[in-house]
Amino acid sequence: MTMKSTFDRMMENPEWKAGFEKSYGEFLISEFMCEQMEHSDLSVRELAARAGVSPTTIQQLRTGKAENVKVKTLLSVLHELGYSLMPVASAL
Repeated sequence: MTMKSTFDRMMENPEWKAGFEKSYGEFLISEFMCEQMEHSDLSVRELAARAGVSPTTIQQLRTGKAENVKVKTLLSVLHELGYSLMPVASAL
């Protein structure tokens, strides 16, 4: 009999799993932005000016505290980091 890890057992709880997945997605966006900004040597203010958004928006995205971000805003930021957003079918 294989023992499940604590994480595996917690992921069986639908509410906990949903909260984890939401937080993890925010963490990934934050880490991606920080890494790309560092790689491109862009400051918060420089990226904001290039993307046509406020420095506050960039900082909120970087820290995972952005809520209700418009797709247009995200696309603009991604474009300035050298990326685009492509729809991918979910493996649900």
